[in-house]
Amino acid sequence: MPPTLISAADAAYYTGRPVGTIWRWASEGRISRYGHGKGVRYDLHELPPKTVDESGEAHLGDTPPLPQRAPKAA
Repeated sequence: MPPTLISAADAAYYTGRPVGTIWRWASEGRISRYGHGKGVRYDLHELPPKTVDESGEAHLGDTPPLPQRAPKAA
């Protein structure tokens, strides 16, 4: 499936988290970053959605996992 690219602000709204969290997840390798500078976009399909229950309470999805690191050679 091709990526559905959205801005950091849209990613923050979708996940219910601050824009800084989206930036941190990208720098940690949890989510992919496409482009550079002010044109950076993030793949909607990699982001955990915020859900809202019947009472109107928001619930945040699970944080994307850190990428697996290769074991160090002995």
